[in-house]
Amino acid sequence: MKAMIGVDIGTTSTKAVAYDLQGNVQAYANISYPLYQDTPDTAEEDPEEIFSAVVEVLTQVTRKAALNPGDLQGVPFSAAMHSLILLDKDKQPLSRAITWADNRSAKYAQQLKENGLGEKLYQKTGTPIHPMTPLSKIMWLRHEKPELFKKAHYFIGIKDYVLYKLFGQLVMDYSLASATGLFNIHQMTWDTAALETAGITSKQLPQLVDTTYQLHGLNSAYAKVTGIDANVPFVIGASDGVLSNLGVNAIDPGVLAVTIGTSGAVRTVVDKPTTDPQGRLFCYALTKDKWVIGGPVNNGGIVFRWVRDQLFAPEKITAEQMRVDTYEILTEIAEKIPAGSDGLLFHPYLGGERAPIWDANARGSFFGLTRQHTRAHMVRAALEGIVYNLYMVMLQIEGVAGKPKAIQATGGFARSELWRQMLADIFEQKVTIPQSFESSCLGAAVIGMLSLGLVDDLSAVKSMVGSTNVHQPNPANFSVYRELIPIWIRVGRAMASEYANIANFQRTHLAAHRNTKMGADIEQNK
Repeated sequence: MKAMIGVDIGTTSTKAVAYDLQGNVQAYANISYPLYQDTPDTAEEDPEEIFSAVVEVLTQVTRKAALNPGDLQGVPFSAAMHSLILLDKDKQPLSRAITWADNRSAKYAQQLKENGLGEKLYQKTGTPIHPMTPLSKIMWLRHEKPELFKKAHYFIGIKDYVLYKLFGQLVMDYSLASATGLFNIHQMTWDTAALETAGITSKQLPQLVDTTYQLHGLNSAYAKVTGIDANVPFVIGASDGVLSNLGVNAIDPGVLAVTIGTSGAVRTVVDKPTTDPQGRLFCYALTKDKWVIGGPVNNGGIVFRWVRDQLFAPEKITAEQMRVDTYEILTEIAEKIPAGSDGLLFHPYLGGERAPIWDANARGSFFGLTRQHTRAHMVRAALEGIVYNLYMVMLQIEGVAGKPKAIQATGGFARSELWRQMLADIFEQKVTIPQSFESSCLGAAVIGMLSLGLVDDLSAVKSMVGSTNVHQPNPANFSVYRELIPIWIRVGRAMASEYANIANFQRTHLAAHRNTKMGADIEQNK
């Protein structure tokens, strides 16, 4: 059996899936690792823990698939965007991997927005100005961690680090490069003005390569551990976002990919680099002639988790004792509430927000709460608020790429019939849930097949994804949402001017509380 192993290096876990050349799953592995959040704005990972996870999933999948010598054709990669690792002159890590969720560079992103330089850089790089980007992170390091910054000889991402350890090459694909804020999407090279703003040179960054680039000569030690022949080519692949579009067959004009996992995103494919006049949408490379535009949101399923843990803690404990899925219970509760939650609106900004508002200080809120509202209303309003937010991203995409004609949806939310129908109703679009459950891994496998000449073009994915559920919009629900969405938008705009003030208050008082507690602990331990 000829096979490909698609690997996806994610924020909290690495997955690997073995596929045959028709896209059928033969084996699967998933290894988790911690996200270190030492302070409220910090979100880091240990590069060595991630590398170990990559080696382990490759080892597990190779064994589970029981591949014979010569069966494995290639190992293509996907990875989360915006990570940053500092290396010394010997290419050894000086830092953890700073992830997209790290907000410590918010001050420098705001400076770029206010001085007008950010707008100019966005139009060249296609990366919205935000603390998530390596551009902002490097500025923060240069100004606030100068000793660490001076020691750094290289600035790379997590996939670059993994492949360096496996092959000894320091390379970055065009796709992940286009998410750094340092890459000129029109010239396909590192951008001079962005590098000057960051305070680094192109020599401190990896060599740029196409997403079909192959690496050969796997380190013999890792070849032995994983059971993968050293001659098997590894394909560098692309970012998880653009490969997710490919993996759900959302690569034709007008087809949207909507993902709701821990976070979320709305994306579509265009045939050339395209930016938004207001700087709200990203533009990332899939291949040289396919570009993914869209917006990522911080607040997806993680908001539903907050609802479960904070509003339904007793039910969670009972459900765990009964070995019942708490989310299914909450969904059943929310189903009893009519569309629109009887006028209760929720802005889901529990972790700041990227698209559609690009404000790291944004905070969540319920609006319209009355004595008649119950916890059940709050559950449904929270789910609707997440989808309203994604709908706003869709409107921004529509302004650049035209009205969508179909939605391919994926992510953990796809297990919920209520949430799937809610997406169809609010977007007023047919929603299809592809059968491929790890879309980024399948996308990686397909781009690997293209690189190796096993398929003629990316459209081969159409025969691989299948579909499990199709939902049509309910006209009655849609009419309710059409009344409420403008209110939801206006309320969000009215609150936006106070986000920074409340965020600063929270940071100040949280720091004071932490210092007081530390002092009390020290006194108690004397």
